[in-house]
Amino acid sequence: MIKRILTLMMPPIILILIRKIKGSIKHGWHGDYTSWAEAQAKSTGYESQLILDKVYTSLLKVKNGEAIYERDSVIFNEIQYSWQLLSGLMYAAAKNHGNLNVLDFGGSLGSTYYQNKKFLSGLESVNWSIIEQENFVECGRNNFANQHLHFYNNIDECFRNQSPTVLVLSSVLQYIEKPYELLEELLSYNFDMILIDRTPFAYSGKDTITLQTVPPEIYHASYPCWLFNENNFIDKFNGYKLLESFDALYSSKSLKLKGFIYELKE
Repeated sequence: MIKRILTLMMPPIILILIRKIKGSIKHGWHGDYTSWAEAQAKSTGYESQLILDKVYTSLLKVKNGEAIYERDSVIFNEIQYSWQLLSGLMYAAAKNHGNLNVLDFGGSLGSTYYQNKKFLSGLESVNWSIIEQENFVECGRNNFANQHLHFYNNIDECFRNQSPTVLVLSSVLQYIEKPYELLEELLSYNFDMILIDRTPFAYSGKDTITLQTVPPEIYHASYPCWLFNENNFIDKFNGYKLLESFDALYSSKSLKLKGFIYELKE
């Protein structure tokens, strides 16, 4: 009762400021941790069944034609394209006589595939392989796999069954404990094209481990997240030429999401 009375007595501008402060604490990127383990200890992690269940429910609606578009488990009334990423996919297909063979690392249950399906359907052939966590792979195989869409637990398993020439890394490297080690392994396969999207970079400073808290209207979760130093990141692609870099979806005072289109040097 006292809290309600005090709230009614406060000037509106004070209430607005309080709500903004509370909102900024609830979600977003916070902290500068000395290790991945330290940040992980304060997070809920990605393995939560809640995340899989919500992504499954949303993407199944897209698959069945009951919804238009899904991203991060959220349903949208229209497709929000990453036109740069789609351009990279079309460029790769054009170089390969209309054939597109993709390895989508960390591709959920096929969000990027379904996002671009309208355009991909016009190609000569499409083979889209996703590497994900075990629970996502099982769900994907049981509910979403078809002649175009495949799910695998690791890179070796994928290459035993497919021959991808295009690597898609969309909103994934920042959630890997040792992203540069993974990137080094992936680069060893000499993909013809590498398409990177929705990857966070700090405006200045070193690579930083932070904690990302998901907005509660999406789902309740938090996980460790890298904010990369852009120069350090770009230096890893010595064997590739940069065709384009672009801003991707979001920026704030502390970080920007970016994407890159790389082509293997001849």
